[in-house]
Amino acid sequence: MLMKLIRKGAEGDLFLTNWINQKAVLKSRKKKDYRNASLDYRLRKQRTVRESEIMSEVKKFGIHTPLVYFVDVENCNIIMEEINGALARDISNSKLVRICKDIGKSVGIMHKNGIAHGDLTTSNFIISKEDIFIIDFGLASRTSKFDDHAVDLRLFKEILNSAHIEVFEKAWSNFLSGYKSSVGKERFVKVTNQVMVIESRGRYATVV
Repeated sequence: MLMKLIRKGAEGDLFLTNWINQKAVLKSRKKKDYRNASLDYRLRKQRTVRESEIMSEVKKFGIHTPLVYFVDVENCNIIMEEINGALARDISNSKLVRICKDIGKSVGIMHKNGIAHGDLTTSNFIISKEDIFIIDFGLASRTSKFDDHAVDLRLFKEILNSAHIEVFEKAWSNFLSGYKSSVGKERFVKVTNQVMVIESRGRYATVV
């Protein structure tokens, strides 16, 4: 199996490969030498299974994710569909502002159905034709806690404010508008209030 490294991550590396005569992406979870070997292997297996399950599960809610072709649990690998398109982080500012509403809608749908992504950055959305694909569910979890969902929103806000500062206000406003349309007013208020709580924790934290 020919493989070409396309992205190194903290949790796993992505390789371009082939699967039954078509291009595919292989995600391989890396060993963590600082962890006990048997614990590390167990964690990597569990996360490989959970990631592949959640990627497939969110499709039922109408969320676009790569198709999972094969899960090699023993080697902690997932082979999935290659999505051709541009990462949200690389598109023009005007397009990013526009699609942030749809990104917010998609995130809201996931949250409403009890899924937190765990790594919500503009590097984990691919714009393919008119569709938005969410990728990298390596840190995703099944949770309906407002706090967990607020962590997703807080990270996305931070990324917009650092990597896309020129359009931060408009992009974040559009994201929130889309998110609210999916989760409803009551849940929206609870999650966004929790975002403010998280921000205040960071602002007043003291280094001892």
